[in-house]
Formats: sequence, C-alpha cells, structure tokens
Amino acid sequence: MDESKRKLVADALKRIVDTARQGGPTVRVGLMAWGNELGEAEIIAGGMLAQREFPHIRVVFIGPKPAIVDDSLEWLDTPDCEADIINTLQQAMDEKLVAGIVAMHYPFPIGVATVGRIMTPGHGKPMFVASCTGSTAASRTEALLRNAIYGIAVARASGIEYPELAFLNLDGAGVALRSFKRLRDNGYRVSLGGSRRKEGGSLLRGNDIVSGAVDVLVCDTLTGNALLKVFSTYTTDGKYESMGWGYGPSVGEGWKRIVSIVSRASGAPVIANAISLTARVAKGRLPELAAAELSAAYAAGFEQVLEDMKPKTAVVEEIPMPDVVPVDAEITGVDVLDMENALHTLWKENIYAETAMGCTGPVIRVQMKLRDEAARFLSRAGFI
Repeated sequence: MDESKRKLVADALKRIVDTARQGGPTVRVGLMAWGNELGEAEIIAGGMLAQREFPHIRVVFIGPKPAIVDDSLEWLDTPDCEADIINTLQQAMDEKLVAGIVAMHYPFPIGVATVGRIMTPGHGKPMFVASCTGSTAASRTEALLRNAIYGIAVARASGIEYPELAFLNLDGAGVALRSFKRLRDNGYRVSLGGSRRKEGGSLLRGNDIVSGAVDVLVCDTLTGNALLKVFSTYTTDGKYESMGWGYGPSVGEGWKRIVSIVSRASGAPVIANAISLTARVAKGRLPELAAAELSAAYAAGFEQVLEDMKPKTAVVEEIPMPDVVPVDAEITGVDVLDMENALHTLWKENIYAETAMGCTGPVIRVQMKLRDEAARFLSRAGFI
C-alpha cells in the first residue's frame, strides 16, 4: 500500500474513532454572538462550554467578531446590526451550514412558538414548557391545544418517546383539555399526566410545577415566559439566568427551521444547555416529527375540534333565576370562560347555582342533594 493510500485509510479510521468518542456525528449549531446584556464574553463562554461538555457539537458563532478571539472558534463575521445578523442566521440555516441556531431574538411569524425547558427543584426533574415565546394561534384556546401537540413533538424529538402531558390551570385550559381528550379518544396517541395533589386531574396547580409532575406543561406563551424567567433565576438576583435550557426550540405547522431562544440575561450555563438541546432535537428531526404529530392529530379530528372551539353566536335567551337556596357543595372542572353559560344551563333545569373561585380555580356551587344531578347536566352540556 503506497503512502497516499495509507494516509486515506488513517484519516478514515481517525474520523470513525472521533465519531465514536463523540457519541455520534458532529452537529453544527449556530449561536447569535450579539445582544446579551451580560456581554459578548458570556456568549462566547457559553459556546465554548457547550463544545467542551458535548464533544459532538460544533458551535458556529454568528455576529460581529471581536478583535481578540480564540482562533479555534468558528465564526461568521457580520456588521454590528441586528438585521444583518438575523439574515446571516437564516442564510446559515437555509444553506445547511448549521442544523439549528440559538438566538437572543428572532422574528417568528404567528403560528410558531418555542417550547422551553426548566429544571424543577422539587425532585430535580426537567420539564418542558409549551410555550415560552411566539404564538401558535390568535385564539387562546386554539393556541393551548396546538401548544400541547407541539410540546409532545419537542419532547419526543429530545428522546422522550411517551411524554406525559398536562395543562396549567389557566383561563381556557379546561376547554383545551376537553378538546385534547377528544383527540385522544379519537385515536391520537398521548399520555395525560396528573396533579400530585389530592384532587388529581390534568389541570395542574403551582405545586405541580415545582415538583415536575409531568414531562410537558402546557400553558400560554406569556405565562410560560414568566415561568422560564422565575425558574432560571430563582437562585440569583434575577439579572442572571443560571439554570435550565432556555426558552426552547421553535415549532409550528409547516415550520422547517430549528431556532432556539435564550434571553438577553441568559448566562453561559443556560446558553450551553440551549445549544445542547438544539443539537438533540435537530438529531431527532424535530420539523419532520412535528409534522407527523400534526398529521396524527388531523387524523383524529383536529380540524373539527378546532371548529367546535370557535366562539358561537349565541341566541339571547332570558333564563329566569330559580329561587335562592343555601348552597353547600362545589362542582369543579368548569373553565372560567364557561362559567356564565354553565350557570345558565343549571338555571334552565330549575337548579339554583352560584359561581365562585375556589383554591383550585372556578367552581359552581349548588345544594349537596342536587350536586350529582347538576354535574350530570354540566357533563351532558360539555362543561365538565
């Protein structure tokens, strides 16, 4: 064997050994090296930490290149302008120079949101939060339903084959949960988790977030964003995000790019974790997996479920209130947006009822002797 062939064989063997040591092929992840309130040194430290902790990852820094920077770092130099940096980020993705990017900011269209990940302190368990930035739909309840599907997709792309999911007990969550159960009953594959509190159920309370009761927590974007900020900074002064994986990779119907978001206050540990999560879901083929999840949901009647969730033009009907009687029992599970309609449903059956807010959320109060009958009426009407 001549010298040139020996070199080719040696190089091939070295690549095989390096790949085995790294745990698989190298994944290139772009990192927006601009805009962090903690300074460019914190961004660089995060990128270097990711490469050191996860040898199969190669970070490509994108932004204005500092005058003094380690020559071993791969850098796409840009002007000191956010628009130019965003354009370079997009070009790097479109040209397949990187499998995904981590950015301090990205202009997502309506229909696309990110699924973040936090470390819950109760049991030291990671939990995805769907969603944290962007918006999957203009309608609140539709957004919650889509967030559930997209949260499952991200969890599965990260390696959790059968993630447990539940909704945070917010306005509209009860409606979204009932709609989600319709999809499940029609064949959509999902594992609904539950609260660790005595009442149980798939509408979670704040305690469940701390304990990490499920793999995927579904909520609206503003709530998810606030949760990420609290859980990433509760050990610091609030100005430095030190824990978690950031605000997560982007997902949406027809969306092909993997764009993960970190905050302008994210420290090096969070940046490194965000890079690692981005590489993981890229290897898990997140866009294709999300499309498959949506396809399964549509096969289970997703389009009709969304239609049924739209507000209907109500026919105004005067329903007289029954005679007032003492109420001593509560019916839970009615969404706050449905309270008045649920109340009138019972009045129409000549059952006196009142609305109230209990410690677990909205409740309908009735006489104890009529509680089971009232619950049957509300169930038949689709409120619980």
